Amino acid sequence: PRAWNPSHLFGPPLEMKRRPSSVEVPTPVRRRIFLVDDHPMMRAGLSGLIQSQPDLEVVGEASDAPAALQSILTCRPDLVLTDLTLPGRSGIELTKDLLAQLPDLPILVLSMHDETFYAERALRSGARGYLMKEASPEKLMEVIRSVLTGGSFVSPQISARLVDAAIGRRPRGSNSPIEKLSDREFEVFQHIGNGKSTKEIAGTLHLSPKTVDVHRGRIKQKLQIRDAISLLHHAVRWVETQ
Repeated sequence: PRAWNPSHLFGPPLEMKRRPSSVEVPTPVRRRIFLVDDHPMMRAGLSGLIQSQPDLEVVGEASDAPAALQSILTCRPDLVLTDLTLPGRSGIELTKDLLAQLPDLPILVLSMHDETFYAERALRSGARGYLMKEASPEKLMEVIRSVLTGGSFVSPQISARLVDAAIGRRPRGSNSPIEKLSDREFEVFQHIGNGKSTKEIAGTLHLSPKTVDVHRGRIKQKLQIRDAISLLHHAVRWVETQ
């Protein structure tokens, strides 16, 4: 008779079993973000939020436009997230400077300022989007990813304004004289509203006092303001409402 073989009860010997080969899961590529904001606490909050994402990372920070320009040209990030109001040159001027040298660089403006006056200016300068700082963290991450993949973002209200402008119809109440100002005149106007003298504005914007005076004259002409005192009062009132 055949000898009893219990192997069928226990399967083949352990050394004969094949172990499944380990499959390495590729690490997701993290897109590189550069932050520009003059408030350290804001940069820290944004950095922590972005670093917590599996597909995003912060590769640099700056508090003003000149430092940002130098660092960005060196590290070449995938996206720049910038505030609008910066010491010296504004976020709009920084956007123009960056795109003059890196025309394909996506730039997203994150600002506390009313988008009614600023979003279109930011887009005209070349930014891919404008988002208010009051937006939720989830919304910010959504917009960053959209811009990184070639999209753009403005609020539905601004989108409607842009469509109206494209077809030659402006929404009622949108024809503020302030919109007639160029970006540089708009900057000078803001500084006037913040109580800065011609010399202080010249130093902040790296212009000559004579150039600032030329901008003052053009602002008065476009806003139909007769003298410097009226311009100051008008600018202060405007800044206080923002």
